[in-house]
Amino acid sequence: MKAMVLNSYGPDAPFELAELPDPVASPGHVVVKVAAVSVNTVDTMIQSMGADLPLSPKLPAVLGMDFSGTVVVVGEGVAGLAIGDEVYGCAGGLMDLPGSLAEYINADARLIAHKPKTLSLREAAALPLVGITAYEGLTRAGVGEGQTVLVQGGAGGVGHVAVQIARHLGATVSATGRGADQMALIKGIGARPVDFTTQKVEDYVAEHTDGVGFDVVFDSVGGPNMINSFAAAKLNGHVASTVAMVEIDLTPVHFKGLSLHVVFMLIPMMHDVERQTHGDILRVLADLADAGELKPIVDEHRFGWADVGTAYAHLTNGAAVGKVVVELG
Repeated sequence: MKAMVLNSYGPDAPFELAELPDPVASPGHVVVKVAAVSVNTVDTMIQSMGADLPLSPKLPAVLGMDFSGTVVVVGEGVAGLAIGDEVYGCAGGLMDLPGSLAEYINADARLIAHKPKTLSLREAAALPLVGITAYEGLTRAGVGEGQTVLVQGGAGGVGHVAVQIARHLGATVSATGRGADQMALIKGIGARPVDFTTQKVEDYVAEHTDGVGFDVVFDSVGGPNMINSFAAAKLNGHVASTVAMVEIDLTPVHFKGLSLHVVFMLIPMMHDVERQTHGDILRVLADLADAGELKPIVDEHRFGWADVGTAYAHLTNGAAVGKVVVELG
């Protein structure tokens, strides 16, 4: 099979076309003919940092975590999937799990699900990692009917999905962004836009929650921005963060009695623990998409086999609007 391979790591490490053996369906797995692959920030981090990240695969490496495609072989012990089924998931591209930037991937059936019927294969490939991350963070924080939720980074890959899921769960949602385009995107998916470059935390907390604070803050920006999330949350509220690799003073968390939830959705893949939860969440997300309540925003630029490096650069340089997807099928 054809595959795009990294033979070195570094910010400018090139993807090279290679011929690799076709995968064989191991027990509990299916072989999927890959149609589309989305690029996530963690993918670009692996390309750039390589050996400095414990989750990076050994060289030569086939990256790509998210994918959509068609089942072509069903392994022993797999139920509920058949040859010809269109599926989507996040099942490789780290440690010893070969990635999806290839014609075929041998995917653990617990990590995938039938793709949403109403989404194209290109759109479906954009959803798994960000959708699972958003769903996990919001449900851990107990988002429910009548609550107020703030999504930090509401125009981003995880953030724009979190806005839609939080609205489905019954919350009134506000979301931060910057500039006219992001404000329009946030408003278009049903959230109250907050321009963090012009509005102070205390001002939008007063405007959107009558000064009480948000029941839940979902922070897809993380780092030093977590201080703003702590400030925006109500007493005894919840903060869910997807980027908690930071040294930070938790004193505000203590005095506000906040619950802090750190979401690292790759744990089931990395440690082979509770992988079925990912398949279960993907089925929920598919139902939401087919009900018209969830739609990933895909960047308008089209990328193919020869453009993988360009696609990674497009996400890294901040030019992307929505998820970056590479089409291989």
